[in-house]
Amino acid sequence: MNLRNSKILVIGGAGFIGSHIVEELLKEDVKEVIIYDNFSRGSIKNLENALKDSRVKIFEKGGDIRDIDILNSAMKEVDYVFHLAALWLLHCHEYPRAAFEVNIRGTFNVLEAARDNNIKKLIFSSSASVYGNAVEIPMTENHPFNNETFYGATKIAGEQMLHAFHKRYGLPYIGLRYMNVYGPRQDYKGAYTSVIMKMLDRIDQGKPPIVYGDGSQTYDFIYVEDVARANVLALKSNKISGFYNIGTGKGTTIKELAELLIKLTGFKGGIEYAPSEQTFVTKRIGSTEKAERDLGFKAKISLEDGLRRLIKWRKGDKGGY
Repeated sequence: MNLRNSKILVIGGAGFIGSHIVEELLKEDVKEVIIYDNFSRGSIKNLENALKDSRVKIFEKGGDIRDIDILNSAMKEVDYVFHLAALWLLHCHEYPRAAFEVNIRGTFNVLEAARDNNIKKLIFSSSASVYGNAVEIPMTENHPFNNETFYGATKIAGEQMLHAFHKRYGLPYIGLRYMNVYGPRQDYKGAYTSVIMKMLDRIDQGKPPIVYGDGSQTYDFIYVEDVARANVLALKSNKISGFYNIGTGKGTTIKELAELLIKLTGFKGGIEYAPSEQTFVTKRIGSTEKAERDLGFKAKISLEDGLRRLIKWRKGDKGGY
């Protein structure tokens, strides 16, 4: 796909991942990047750098994917769409009806608007949550849906609707199944924060990071700028349907993660172990072969380098400490 002089709508563009996609798009010769966001999870602060570029604007009439007429208006004369708007895993766990309304009904609204406005290609943010616990490592895109969460169920529904819209209406799409994304602008003050942020919070308070159980839970941690680059590569690729794992292909245990954070922060202490608490998934590492072959994507930023950048950002964030 040639992005020259294109008009692109980023739904959820003020969020953690969305704001990085906006910045990645500005490296291309695009005409306009429109941000559609209700700011329930995203923030203007995430867009400070992007809004300095005259090609970026916020759609001011609204930004909720449940508002069908406003969403349809935002998509008029747009060439490409990124769809990231969603309630997060724990939010979906606590509020399953809201999960349905936003993640499933809202996604259907996005697909209808994309069809009705002749969008040339839609990039959908899915999740490795569709896989649930791994039955084989690494997980290829053919891994069975072993999900047991409301969040994962909404992402499976979104993927299936994408596939159906493509088959019936010819809507071009790519769905990206993110592994565990981390990096600057990740929420650390809200009700739903990541394990990395929780560990760093403890270290900031002079307390040892807590590891639940023996720390053998293993995940694929990928830096947010790599994820943003994967999104743009997916848009530019000649593929018009399909789902792709976006990760590093490398597993890190929670114990190893805690040890690395202790090392990078210079914390004078060890790990505090606690009895196991509710864990939705204990092992998840994705195969990267298909994304490398079809999209030309390979993660560039190591976990140590990415965590170092994250720690630096937290220290400089005015709303922090």
